[in-house]
Amino acid sequence: MITPVPCLKDNYAYIVTCDATKLTAIVDPSEAAPVLEALKKLGDVKPVAIWNTHHHWDHVGGNEELCKALGIEDVYGHVSDKGRIAKQSKFLEENDNFAMGELDASILHIPGHTTGAVAYVLDDAVFTGDTLFIAGCGRLFEGTPAMMFDSLKKLAGLDDSTKVYCGHEYTKANLVFAAHVEPDNADVKDYASKVKVPSVPSTIGLEKRINPFVRAKSVEELASRRSAKDNFKG
Repeated sequence: MITPVPCLKDNYAYIVTCDATKLTAIVDPSEAAPVLEALKKLGDVKPVAIWNTHHHWDHVGGNEELCKALGIEDVYGHVSDKGRIAKQSKFLEENDNFAMGELDASILHIPGHTTGAVAYVLDDAVFTGDTLFIAGCGRLFEGTPAMMFDSLKKLAGLDDSTKVYCGHEYTKANLVFAAHVEPDNADVKDYASKVKVPSVPSTIGLEKRINPFVRAKSVEELASRRSAKDNFKG
């Protein structure tokens, strides 16, 4: 079971629960209070881990309070984020795997937005942080266009049915830019006409149809589109 938790202005944290064991992980808690309230509403769950996709404060800001309140000791992040993620105790690399109850998670290293960004892949879902958004991608704060291009291609290699849970609710603005970049893309027009907030989850298959960054055919095209998005007034 995956429960989105709106945080801050437009962030998402997620509560991931193994239905069989009730063991639960919290993905990218920017703040503790909304997560604690959501856990209270869920009732019989057992929080045991925090999964951070990258080190930015709006994804890790709730780590310390949640660890203290819930007794969590396992805080996951990329090995290169050591010292940048509060309470981190698990240091991940590409293709690492770990279990939580009957759930199996595998790790993709997806630099671009940051150099230590990771995705957590379950059987039918992926948590992409700020690398892949619905119809968009993150700004290149630490990485390069080549890194982002390779990371998005890696994510696009997942099964088309894989549900995409991203770090922010930017979808409507992203679709305006997508329509600007590809004005003849009927899939963008169709999705924009019916999308609702909250828009998560998307799917990998949908992103391959509507996301101008996933659809970029070269590093140069992605770089051009990212630069245009950075300055887009829409």
